[in-house]
Amino acid sequence: MNAFPILLIQLVVILGMARLLSIVLRHFGQPPVIGEMLAGIALGPMVFGALAPQAQALLFAPSSLSALDALSQIGLVLFMFIVGAELRLPGGAKRHLGASGLVGTLSVLLPFALGIAISPGLHERFAPAGVSFWPFAFFMAASMSITAFPIMARILKERGMTESPIGRLSLTSAALADVLAWIVLAFVVALISSKAGWSGFAFTLGGSIALAAFAFGVLRPWFAHMLARHAVDGRPGNGMLAVILILVFAASATTSALGLHAVFGAFLIGAVLPRDSGLLACLIERIEYVAVIVLMPVFFALAGLNTTVDAFAGAGLGALALILVAAVFGKILGGAAGARMSGFGWRDSLAVGSLMNARALMELIVMKVGLDIGIIGDEIFTMLMVMAVVTTLMTTPLLIAFTGGRSRFALIAPESKPSMGTPP
Repeated sequence: MNAFPILLIQLVVILGMARLLSIVLRHFGQPPVIGEMLAGIALGPMVFGALAPQAQALLFAPSSLSALDALSQIGLVLFMFIVGAELRLPGGAKRHLGASGLVGTLSVLLPFALGIAISPGLHERFAPAGVSFWPFAFFMAASMSITAFPIMARILKERGMTESPIGRLSLTSAALADVLAWIVLAFVVALISSKAGWSGFAFTLGGSIALAAFAFGVLRPWFAHMLARHAVDGRPGNGMLAVILILVFAASATTSALGLHAVFGAFLIGAVLPRDSGLLACLIERIEYVAVIVLMPVFFALAGLNTTVDAFAGAGLGALALILVAAVFGKILGGAAGARMSGFGWRDSLAVGSLMNARALMELIVMKVGLDIGIIGDEIFTMLMVMAVVTTLMTTPLLIAFTGGRSRFALIAPESKPSMGTPP
């Protein structure tokens, strides 16, 4: 059969399963991305492959996956561009940057330390051949440290808590934590990907710094100037949007050539765009909907195809338990400690920690980076995917439990930090 009809059938199955599970999970108060992630697992060897191995092997034959992989990579680049454009401090954030910095830093450092702590046993059993301990440990630590800023924002919006003290603190903390975690991940990837020793690492690091300096020093003011002239109410026309996308793909190709992953270049271009609500609305309307609804489910499906039931054989369940404990307790306790030290009560502090624990798609992107550069194999990939699903599933129930079901603005401000503001 011609490759194109096969691709269309694959897309029908992937998008249909993603939509079906998203609708089901929505009735349980979960964001649609959870259904899409579970659809990827369902279409992989652990479910579809176990129930109908011949049909699964026929539909997703390795020789037919190159087109799906190209679509997923484009979707990933576009999504990370939107994440960079969305990453902004909420209103009034400057009044509590100190508290947010504390929450963000502790919610990265504690899971990072726990990731290092659990790595010796994992490395011995699950690291691919030729991967030394410290690169593996640093990657595992970085994978524990990610927070899904976009998913957190959607959960808070659905709960009517975006403008509450907890919502503002969590969003600001997540933005700072994600910047810190992505910088750490970029450093780790540069270290791992350098095939020419320290000279290769210096090339990757130096090139990345030069690209970032060019983006912030040249592209950022240029974007502001051009969009002020050619974008009515911040909404660029087709020509300006084409230029932006050309730069997104160029930066992605550059970071890929430097030994980093393409997602870093896309994220960088999004980050240097003006923080304009009209521009962001336009990008969401014209790019994010296609990337999220059509292309990202393909990414989830390919991620599901990389999972393996062997991950849970023998010592696998114990390793998964270690990963879950490090990820959950690291994020929740780290975030809660930062909020408590900033004056919040314990219940509200734990609510902040629970929000910081959401990982969702951002964790899958980190996992894909690790798999692409060969620092992890299918077994750890599978465990991290389960961890991403579990930690995101936990977020809404824990948030409701710790806030007592409160929504809108019925959340107390910290007693010792009146600068956080009080609910209207």
